[in-house]
Amino acid sequence: MSFLRLCVPASVLVFALHAQTLERAEALWTQGRDREANDAFRAAVAANPKNPDYRVRWGRFFLESFQPKDAEALFKEALAIRKDHGGALMGLALVAAEGFDTRAAGFARRALTADPKLLEAQELLARLALEDNDHPRAIAEADKALAMSPDALDAMAIRATIDWLEDKPETPWLKRVMERNPHYGKAYETAGRFFVLNRRYEEGIRFYRKAVELSPELWSARSQLGINLMRLGHEDEARKHLEACFENGHRDPATRNTLKLLDSYANFETFKTENTILKLHKKESALLRPYFEGEMKRSISTFEKKYGLKLDRPVQVEVYPDHGDFEVRTLGMPGLGALGVTFGYVVAMDSPSGRKPGTFHWASTLWHEMSHVFVLAATKHKAPRWFTEGMAVHEETAVSPEWGDRLGPEVITAIREKKLLPVSDLDRGFVRPAYPAQVLVSYFQAGRICDYINREWGFAKLLAMMHDFGRGEPTARVVEKQLGISPAEFDERFLAALDAETRKTVTGFEEWSKRLKQVAALAREKRHEDVIREAAAIRDIYPEYVEPGSAYEFLAEAHLARNEKPAAMAELDRYARAGGRDPELLKKLAALLEEAGQKQQAADALERLNYIYPGDEELHGKLGALWLDAGNHDGAIREYRAALARAPIDPAAAHYNLARAYRAAKRDGDARDELLLALETAPGFRPAQKLLLELSK
Repeated sequence: MSFLRLCVPASVLVFALHAQTLERAEALWTQGRDREANDAFRAAVAANPKNPDYRVRWGRFFLESFQPKDAEALFKEALAIRKDHGGALMGLALVAAEGFDTRAAGFARRALTADPKLLEAQELLARLALEDNDHPRAIAEADKALAMSPDALDAMAIRATIDWLEDKPETPWLKRVMERNPHYGKAYETAGRFFVLNRRYEEGIRFYRKAVELSPELWSARSQLGINLMRLGHEDEARKHLEACFENGHRDPATRNTLKLLDSYANFETFKTENTILKLHKKESALLRPYFEGEMKRSISTFEKKYGLKLDRPVQVEVYPDHGDFEVRTLGMPGLGALGVTFGYVVAMDSPSGRKPGTFHWASTLWHEMSHVFVLAATKHKAPRWFTEGMAVHEETAVSPEWGDRLGPEVITAIREKKLLPVSDLDRGFVRPAYPAQVLVSYFQAGRICDYINREWGFAKLLAMMHDFGRGEPTARVVEKQLGISPAEFDERFLAALDAETRKTVTGFEEWSKRLKQVAALAREKRHEDVIREAAAIRDIYPEYVEPGSAYEFLAEAHLARNEKPAAMAELDRYARAGGRDPELLKKLAALLEEAGQKQQAADALERLNYIYPGDEELHGKLGALWLDAGNHDGAIREYRAALARAPIDPAAAHYNLARAYRAAKRDGDARDELLLALETAPGFRPAQKLLLELSK
């Protein structure tokens, strides 16, 4: 719900100033009469403008009503009245904590300084330490809370959760909680939250179930139970719990949006094989199914051999053309990339149609997430985040050096400013980033660490590390055990190797940036010879830059303007091999190759585009013709079927082309069916009539 703080008629406000008190507002809040409570808080604040306590309580009301921005504004107003107000600082700590903001711990400590008896702040510090997977610090902070109050239930819940995370079958802390409050479901809810944050979803669900059994009206736990059941594909039970929350007034964004997403599933189709489940939107399922299903099977086969692991159930992949739906699927998860997420054996990801063409390599993302499925299964979801992400980034480029993310300007800046984290602390960069680009930088660093270990020690060491993590061993111990060096020495060696790999780009970045702008200016003036000279001089300073306006693009255009087609073709080929993804540039490369008589290479160039943006209108007809000419009949059939799925302007010709591919593959019955469909659309279409006659002989 949304409340407006200032749009109340003056006459109503004057009356309310006399009629409402803070106690009245609190009572209405407790009764769930939120609109009346909001009006009462507004009136109480207006009547007591210099009392920060009123603003703090109103802020806590907004925070509980899922309006953190309004809450934050009120806490700041309270601090403007009294700069050391413990309650206001505590409110800001809670707002920051919900957003995994690094300022949360600082606000909590300031709140404790202002009010040393503020138990809530001390318990929050314990929770924040556990979010950072720092068990010793979390224990120390929880024990401080227990020293403040032997009835600190949330501190006991943290202690119990740590025992459970460390796979201890029993914990004395749960008994202490139950002795004080036998209906305190929040203890199990706390455990559920941390198991989910550690991607141990099935265990998290079990804890949420216990929370709801103990406290059926603990709607926050029931909502999370529903959301996580949905994450694992148990949609019917998820809906039951989420609807119960909604009907009982628990209508936070996660609950509301997840219910809307469940409703949208009527627009999806599900396709099953012996080891895959693929969920696609009806409007694009015919086009995308063969590509996604093919890559799912290829990745499963590859990883089963590479990881020595046979999955015990099918992998489900959900593909969302609406990025907003994908965001709902991942709501509340820290440190996630913006393209895909893995919940055990369930993968959710963006559709290529949900992104601007050329900005998203869907196949690379799919292999990244499929790596997560295997690593999480092999380690029982216990591997640190840096390792699972690092392995996934490593696997992207293991499939093809053209895949995966490039060395971006944000990473270059982080390397230059020495912002990379020690390997033992690298998880922090994913969960609680200290600067805006740190999650992206952490993905890069984790991937390069796995590349480095693979290169220096071999893939077998990565597998050995994976199995150690599955036994719950921490990063520092695993590095020492498997690599034979201390984490500090590993960091030193890795950073030296990374420096050697990236030094030319990092040190030359400023010069490259300046000169690329000059190249762009020369291109606008059509000074093609100067463009070629200047762009060639800087291209290899930053060869991984393949975004719009790259040196490759300027060079290709200048060479084409001078009718130097072989040189243009060479630059576009360099662009593609460096990971360039612009559909128009890749199609231009294919056209030049075909014109030069290199039809196989032209087909390969267009095949790249299927992994980037299969919705391109020109792609499938051209690639189908090239594959048919090259004798790749299965490839031609796939492409002509994709062309039909795109609802072509000339369906008769599309059916005819597919019939030609079927005939070449000696599938005459399928060819005949397509010809009849062509003639249904255009009865006088002579090529179809002729081919049908030939098939009838």
